[in-house]
Amino acid sequence: MGYLDNSSITVDAILTKKGRELLAKGRDYFVISQFALADDEVDYELWNPAHPLGSDYYGIIIENMPIVEAVTDENYSLRYKLLTLPKNTIRIPILQTNPSSITMEEGGGRQVVSIETKNGGNETLGYTVTLLNSDAATIVGDGGGIANNEDAVGANEDRRSVTISTNSTFTIISKVLADNTDISTKLFVVGNETGGRSEITLSVTNNPDISVGNTLDSTLG
Repeated sequence: MGYLDNSSITVDAILTKKGRELLAKGRDYFVISQFALADDEVDYELWNPAHPLGSDYYGIIIENMPIVEAVTDENYSLRYKLLTLPKNTIRIPILQTNPSSITMEEGGGRQVVSIETKNGGNETLGYTVTLLNSDAATIVGDGGGIANNEDAVGANEDRRSVTISTNSTFTIISKVLADNTDISTKLFVVGNETGGRSEITLSVTNNPDISVGNTLDSTLG
């Protein structure tokens, strides 16, 4: 990660693996239909209404902050998305999940996660859930949103798995760990209408009584 020279207008963009894959297929496959904006690098505590030079300088420090280069890692980019709310909104919607952390054994452990948006929003379009490492588990949406696209992405796209527009709950089902090593990863839950975001820590632990070989033998036998 680096910083851009903010002395001039700069557009910095990089493609994900999926983006490069679609671009290689041709322009008809690489179609940008949606985009999101965020202000991750802005520290609003630097707004200074007591600046001696007047109101034109209240945000001078913010305006001169360095801009971060584009990155494709959700851990570091687009964490604080900009959103449009009705004019008379007095409270920002806050997304909450229960539980906020999950620990389960490998091989079919199940955990239902409930989602709630405080102060309204997301009732129509639901939520998008992203699991950063699909080697750990599978996401299953409740099907109550506008769609329930279970997308087990796999290794070609950084092992991410995405379920779009689950309505109020989704289920995590642990997988058998390929190398018998514990996996610790994260789930990101984003409100499709408000942009509200919540993170869930997921830990899938090794069960010594389960192995990939034993699972295959029992399947074949």
